[in-house]
Parts: sequence; C-alpha cells; structure tokens
Amino acid sequence: MKTIIQLFHECVEKYAPNPFLWEKKTNRFEALSYSQTKEQVYRIAAGLLQLGVGYKDRVALLSEGRNDWIVGELAILHTGAVNVPLSIKLEERSELLFRLQHSESKYVVVSGIQLPKIRAIVDELPLLEKIIVLDERDEYREKEIPLSEVCRMGDQKLSAEPECVQVAGSQLVGADFANISYTSGTIASPKGVILTHRNYTANVEQAMSTMQFPPHYKNLLILPLDHCFAHVAGFYCFMAYGASVATVKAGRTPIETLKNIPGNLQEIKPNILLSVPSLAKNFRKNIEAGIQAKGPLTWKLFNHALNLAYSYNKEGHNKGGFAQFWKRPLLALYDKIFFSKVRAFFGGELDFFIGGGAYLDTNIQRFYYALGIPMFQGYGLSEATPVVSANGWKNHKLGSSGFLVQPMDLKICDTDGKELPIGEKGEIVIRGENVMGGYWKNPKATAEAIRDNWLHTGDMGHVDEDSFLYVTGRFKSLLISSGGEKYSPEGIEEEIATRSPYIDCLMLYNNQNPYTSALVVPNKEALKAYIREQHLEWDSPEGKRKALSLLQDEVKQYRKGGLYAGKFPEQWLPTALAVLPEGFSEQNGLMNSTMKIVRSRITERYAHRIEHLYTSEGKNILNEENLSALR
Repeated sequence: MKTIIQLFHECVEKYAPNPFLWEKKTNRFEALSYSQTKEQVYRIAAGLLQLGVGYKDRVALLSEGRNDWIVGELAILHTGAVNVPLSIKLEERSELLFRLQHSESKYVVVSGIQLPKIRAIVDELPLLEKIIVLDERDEYREKEIPLSEVCRMGDQKLSAEPECVQVAGSQLVGADFANISYTSGTIASPKGVILTHRNYTANVEQAMSTMQFPPHYKNLLILPLDHCFAHVAGFYCFMAYGASVATVKAGRTPIETLKNIPGNLQEIKPNILLSVPSLAKNFRKNIEAGIQAKGPLTWKLFNHALNLAYSYNKEGHNKGGFAQFWKRPLLALYDKIFFSKVRAFFGGELDFFIGGGAYLDTNIQRFYYALGIPMFQGYGLSEATPVVSANGWKNHKLGSSGFLVQPMDLKICDTDGKELPIGEKGEIVIRGENVMGGYWKNPKATAEAIRDNWLHTGDMGHVDEDSFLYVTGRFKSLLISSGGEKYSPEGIEEEIATRSPYIDCLMLYNNQNPYTSALVVPNKEALKAYIREQHLEWDSPEGKRKALSLLQDEVKQYRKGGLYAGKFPEQWLPTALAVLPEGFSEQNGLMNSTMKIVRSRITERYAHRIEHLYTSEGKNILNEENLSALR
C-alpha cells in the first residue's frame, strides 16, 4: 500500500526539473522544481527529527497557503509524524484550543500572522513542546523557534546522518496515519477524521480516473490548504501528473489576501481552479456587476448570449445537435464579444473548474459552462479523503455530481440499510481504500459511520440510468412534516437564495410541524435599493413593510401561479418567514469553514423565532420581530 512519501519520491524521480510550487514573495512568482522541493523537505524533516519529532507524534499546521505549507506537511510525514491541518479561520479560545487539545499535538508549525492565536492559548496546552514559526520575528517567546533555525539544525543532522530522513520515512506503511483532519461540524461537534497514507494515495489514483491533465498545467490554490479537497485535488493529484501548484500571495488580513486573487490569476494564468459554491457565486456576482456597469444594452446582449448558450449546451453531455447548428456562428460571435473577455479575468488559459463542497446550483453550472470554463461538480466528504465522484470533459451532466471514481463501490440505502434500485433516493454508502481510518478518540462515532467496511456518508442522493450520481442533501438533516414525510431542504434553500437578489441565505425548518418555516437572511443593500425605487424611505414603516412583502413574494414565486411554480412540492416550501438581523458566518459560529450552515447551532440560537413562526402572529410576515430585524 503506497504511502504519500513513496508517491512524492516517484514524482520527484520522474519530474525532477519540472516546476512544482509557485510562490510570490516579492514582486513576481518564482518556481520551485520537484527536486528543489525534495531538498527543502529533507532539510525541514531532518530539523524536526533533531527537535525530537517522531513516529505518530501529532504536529499541527496553522498557516495561510504558501510553499511552506505543502513542504511542511511533506516534511512532517517524512519524520513518521501525523499532520493536524488547521483552518486559519478558527477562533482560538474554543475551536483552535479544542483541536490542539483533542489531537494532543506536541508541536505546532505556525505562520507569523497566526502566531498570536497560539500565544493566546499556549498556557492551556501542557503537551506542547515546540512552536515552529514560519516567518522571522523580532522576538521569540518560550518554546518558539524560527523555521530558519530548524533548517540550520536539519543541515547539521543531514551532514552527520545523510540517511536519517530516508530511514524515518521508509519505515512507514500505507495504514499509518497521515492527517487528523477535523470536520467542520454541520450537525454536531467537530470530529477528528483519521486519514492514512493509503487513504490519500488511493484517492489520488481514484481521482485520476476522472481527472486527467498534462504536466504543463498550473493550478492557483484559492481554497484553504487544510482541507483534504485541496490536498487531493489541489496538490497531490497535480504532483502525480508532474504539474504545478501556486498559492495566493498572503496579505496581512483575509480581505487583503482576497484582493490579491485577481492579480495572481493574471500572473499565474492557471489551467484549472478548485472552487466551492460560495466562490462560484462571488465570481459570478463580480462578472455580472462588471457587465451591468457597461450599460443596459450591453447587459441585455450579454443575457441574450447566455440564454443562447444555455439552450445550445443543455446538460452538457447532450449539447448541440443538427437542429442547433445555426446557433454556432452566433455563439462564436458572442464568445469574441463577451465570453473570451470574462475568461481573461481568470488569466485567459483556464480550461475548467473542479467544483466541490456543498451543492452547486445547476443555474450557476450552466453560467460557467456558457462562458467556456465549465465548473465540473464533484462530490466528496472528509471521511472519504474526500473524492467520491466527479464530472469531467469526457463524461459530464450538469446538475449531477458525476461518475463514481474507480475503483470504488457505491450503493443507495433506505433508513433500514436496505439497498435501493436505480433512481430511488436514499443514503449514499461507499466502500473503497479511501475510506477513513476512523474518528480520532471516538470509537462510538467510528462504529456508527463504518459498518462492515461500508462508509455511511449521511448524505442523500440517487444514481440515474446513465450511472451519474445526484447528491440532494444531508440524510441526517432531513425535515419531517406533520404527516411523517421526509424531505431534504438544501436544494430548496440553494435555489431560492441563488435566484433571489434580495435573499442572501435561508434555512428551512420542519420537525413534524403543521407547515415548513424558514429563517431568512436578507440582502439589505438590495432591499434598500428596491425601496428607493419605490420612492419610499428605508426607515419608514411603509418602507419596511414593503421590503418584508417583497421577501415573501420571492418565496411565493415557487407556489402555484409563480414564475417557478412546480419546481418543488408546495408542502415543502416555507409558509412562514423569520427575517434575521444578522447573517450566517464563521464569526458567529452559524457557518463552518467550508461555508455550509450549521443547522444545529442556528436552530438553537433562534429557537424563540422558530417557535414564534408557529403562532398566528409569527405567520404574518409583517410581525414586529421581522420589522425590527430590518434596522
């Protein structure tokens, strides 16, 4: 069973002079070849060994995306230790502290920007022996050591013991732990997902069955490196193909880093980008805002171009055809006028996105497909390392999560664990070498998730007659009507929030209640613009009532007589709406690091509002709670 170390060495031998890592430390991106990467890995690994890092030790890694992140993980693994990758978005006093204590990390590798978080909680981490700081500081506190010093120690150790890193790494086998990757906790508290070396190398091999590209391809990693989606699809698959990976130049703040993305896209000119729904939506909003700014005629032509492309492309696999041949010259013209200029925003060489994370609305998939840069949606979860299925150039169907990667087994089961036939919805259950080693220090949860070597994902979906997988929501987050009917809310939530410019997010609720309700996060700026167009004041009672009625009308568009009537069964649509004064975010704990809402926390925080929705007063959209939320 191949380890990550063996995979890395094979790639270095095969692609030694090829650029592997790109980083912008000064005014331009500079490349690090595969052979140069190995040299850096060995220096750091030897230094870690000299510090005392050893087999099965947990070493936490907390940093923005950079070469040192990828090199650091490889160095940690070469010592026989386990990397505990941590999100830079974690709040130190609860989330970060919990993970460091729970994983029993003895070492932390941290960037200069994130160092204050570790310093704030170091006294509560008695097991912590050393803090390795990636960036030079003016002063270092107890237990802190700069990476430069670790490298110096590594040089000395390699000089005295040239084979030390090779010996430490060669003792590992595929079943040894590589990562403890903490889940984001959409349903309950985060769990430490144990991912072995073979989990990773197996999933790379599986992902390569649906994703192929040549060695000259480049990827700009926009997503956080701590998640296994970025690991497998972002840099280990690229490593396997001899391709290269760039990271966004880190700013002093998250906003500053985001502002670096457009410039970095122009400089790197990536061929592939990884995306999640939140990024896809933001990109689309920016693209549409740029087109609208050019005037109403340009906006009208752009939408005509999109609609023409939608009708030609259909679901991707069935695009074109003899009857649509006449559209091709006009689409070529629109491509020259509009679509090629949009692609230039991404560097001009982007072939496609690899989409993951939460459900991506089909309308957004059609949008990017029309632009000539398809967002090929896939499906996965941390417990599967994570890739389970994916669309690709050869086989794709918009709206689906693609074909199952190979080799892997999949079945769809009902609530009793019975396998269901093709087309019927149930829980997605998989089996393969990519299935996690279990949950760290949680045998009960492990036994519940893995039964007879089958991973019960907790996600709901079905397989169509063409073997495409459709993921429709969380099996565990099913809503239950008063009649006992169960249904998944995610598709409805995503559809309404995506289509409505006045609703940023919403969460449906029904726990055997008479009707479904919804907690709504309004887009206040869009609402204010609408109220101004109605010649009303935002702060006036008339303005607020008008805004609330508009929100209700947006939902009514899915009921009989509405623009989107028939899209969903009416009994699943929300009858009562609670408008919230704040959004769902990582900062308030109502959204996790992968931008999925945390239902249990939202339900707990707004329990009084939910209860109010099942009263005659609460059912009225113009109730005092909703009016006061629009401040």
